[in-house]
Amino acid sequence: MIGRITGTLIELSPPTVCVQAGGLGYEIDVPMSTLYKLPPAGQTVTLHTHLAIREDAHVLYGFATPAERAAFRALIKVSGIGARTALAVLSGLSVDDLADAVERQESGRLVKVPGIGKKTAERLLLELRDKLGAMPGNARTDGVPAASGGDVLNALQALGYSAAEARRAMSALPEGLSVSEGIRQALKALARN
Repeated sequence: MIGRITGTLIELSPPTVCVQAGGLGYEIDVPMSTLYKLPPAGQTVTLHTHLAIREDAHVLYGFATPAERAAFRALIKVSGIGARTALAVLSGLSVDDLADAVERQESGRLVKVPGIGKKTAERLLLELRDKLGAMPGNARTDGVPAASGGDVLNALQALGYSAAEARRAMSALPEGLSVSEGIRQALKALARN
């Protein structure tokens, strides 16, 4: 699996970019959010990638951040959502906006994305409800630093708590806690409720 590529940006022809690394030119499909963050052609770029192997092609998708790649992977796991639709969602909404729309169950923000109708938006909201809070690099952890917040959230969910319960418990945690201390204090808060 190709997880990350660092090389020289050779060509931009949206939604595809070409990055030369190790003597090879990789054609990588990117969402518009990533395209806007890229440097001019001829400069070095690093993209977090997802390789999709299909019967008729091997397609490489690239993202500016691990959170974008995690959101893409969550989106393509939803029934009826392909890679092109997932790229369209990430082109129309930032990862934080997508997580916020899912958390608030706001289908109106999703139907503004080309290719997403009301039924598809509702299916996305339903299937992504407990998946987006645990994405690496997701800063939406209600006052808990992103690095420990994601780890604490993952640990609480592994223990059987829902994402909503875990976020409520985490919202009272002071900033700067270690992961183990954050888990301990969150479990105490959950035991009191």
